[in-house]
Amino acid sequence: MTKFLLLVFLSLGLAVNAQEIYSGGDLAMNSNQSTSSNKKKKENRESAFKPGEWLKFRLHYGFLNASYATLHVKSAVIDSVPVYHVVGRGQTTGFASVFFKVDDTYESYFGIEDGKPYKFVRKINEGGYTKDIEINFDHEEDKAILNDKKNRKKFDFELQDSIQDLLSAFYYLRNNYIPESLVEGKAVTLKMLYDDDGIFDFKLKYLGKEVLKTKFGKVECYKFRPMVQSGRVFKEQESLALWVSADDNRIPIRISADLAVGAIKADLDAYNGLKHQFKIIMD
Repeated sequence: MTKFLLLVFLSLGLAVNAQEIYSGGDLAMNSNQSTSSNKKKKENRESAFKPGEWLKFRLHYGFLNASYATLHVKSAVIDSVPVYHVVGRGQTTGFASVFFKVDDTYESYFGIEDGKPYKFVRKINEGGYTKDIEINFDHEEDKAILNDKKNRKKFDFELQDSIQDLLSAFYYLRNNYIPESLVEGKAVTLKMLYDDDGIFDFKLKYLGKEVLKTKFGKVECYKFRPMVQSGRVFKEQESLALWVSADDNRIPIRISADLAVGAIKADLDAYNGLKHQFKIIMD
C-alpha cells in the first residue's frame, strides 16, 4: 500500500510525458530538445486546467475500498512569482485503515507561466513510517535544497534540464505534450526530484488508445505503462498501467497494479472545477 500510494501520485505526474515527435528508440525529456514549432503550438494551446480543479480517486485492494487520494489546484505567489499551488492527499479509510493507516500530504508550487517547480512538500505517515520533507528550487542558482525536517538534515542538488517534482510533472506535461506526437510502443524518461534519494529517470511507455467503462460512462483514454522495479512490491517490471482522458482535460481515469500479493486499482471517483468539458462517449 505504501509504495502504491506513492506511485499513484507519481503516475499522475507522468501520465502524458510525450511532447516530442519520436524518430525511434527511447527519448529523454530535455528542454533543449524543444523545437520552435513545438513552442508555437504551446503558445497557441489553452491551458488544460485552472485554479479550483479538484480530482478524487478511490483505491481498491481486492474487495476492500482501501483509500482515497485527492488533487486540488489553487493559486499563490512565491518570491513575487505567480504560481499554482497543488495539494495532493491520500488516506486509508474504513476496514483497510485498521490494518494499515495511511495519511499522506503532498504539495507543489510551480510557475503559472513556465511550469517550473519552486517548492515541494512531502509529509507522510504510513503505518507509523513518517517523513517530513521540503524542497526549494532556486532556478537562478540552478540548485535545489532539500530539507529533511524529521532527521534535521539538508541536501543540495544541481538542477538538470526539465526537472520536476512529484506533482508539478503532471500539470507541466498536461500543458506541454502534443497528442498527435504519441507513438505506440515508444518510451520516454523524465527527471524527477522528490526525496533525498536524489534526481532519477522515470520511464514511461505509450500503449495506445482504449475506451474505459467508468461510473461516469465510457471515456476514451490514452494508455501508458510506467516502468517500475519488480520484486518485493510489484510482480513484474510492467505491472503498473495508467489511463488518461483523451480530451482537453488530460486527467487520470484509472491506475492499476499487480502486486506481489494481490492487485490494486485506483479509479476517478469525483471531480469539480474542470476547465474543459469532460467528454463521455454516448452510445
